[in-house]
Amino acid sequence: MAETLRHVEDMVDNSPVIDVHDTFHQYQQLLAELKAKIDARFELHRDESTLELESYGQYPDGPGGSLAAYSGPEVDWMVHSWLGNPGASFANLHLTVWLGPQVKVPHLGLALLVWPEGWFYLDSVPRVNMVEDGEYYDRYYAPLDEEWLARRADPEFEYFVSRAGFIRASLSPTAYCYSFKRSTRNLDIVRELTHAHVDRWLRWVDEAEPVPVEERAALAETDLRIRRNIADRDPANVMGVRFFGQETTDKLVRGLWGGDRKSEPPR
Repeated sequence: MAETLRHVEDMVDNSPVIDVHDTFHQYQQLLAELKAKIDARFELHRDESTLELESYGQYPDGPGGSLAAYSGPEVDWMVHSWLGNPGASFANLHLTVWLGPQVKVPHLGLALLVWPEGWFYLDSVPRVNMVEDGEYYDRYYAPLDEEWLARRADPEFEYFVSRAGFIRASLSPTAYCYSFKRSTRNLDIVRELTHAHVDRWLRWVDEAEPVPVEERAALAETDLRIRRNIADRDPANVMGVRFFGQETTDKLVRGLWGGDRKSEPPR
């Protein structure tokens, strides 16, 4: 039950500079597989505000990245992105899906990092205060508790504790947030956990009851505030500034929460 308590930039700066394209490509393939499952379930359209972010930086000759955002009748904002310099130890990949206000199913949060060790985040981002709404916890989080505890006890995975209190507050009780050695065994576990969770999350969406129309505007407003706060306050944004400068990083952060969106959000 080891823990890691460090800033992302410290993890990178205090590690050897090596080529991590092998893991980077495995991560890309994994996210492509998961995105294909999501694409098969939802009607999604590329938001034009992110077309200019399809490719930025100097990759493969230096740091670079890509950010694509989508929305649709049931999805407020989906992001598929990567940022980093895989030739020099670091890459950060995201696949996040923020649902529309028609249902209260938790949002899907997923990030994969190589720094050059492995790291992953996988969570069901809650839409309610679960201390107030115990039935929401019972439905979406209690069934995952034993599996979460089993992974917490795995000595191959070090629980990652963010030094940013706000980020710690954003995690659900069953969030996976771990550093790990990039062994075949550990990468296979990450693959299994992420596929299983996306499959389960899609079932949740299919089985969800509709939110009353009169409650949807307030839910959408809350979702947007949460999404923006998480994107704006992410301590890993410093890596974007290091690689690309403040102006580009600000544009990327807006891409994560939809600050420049062209599409209308679902109602």
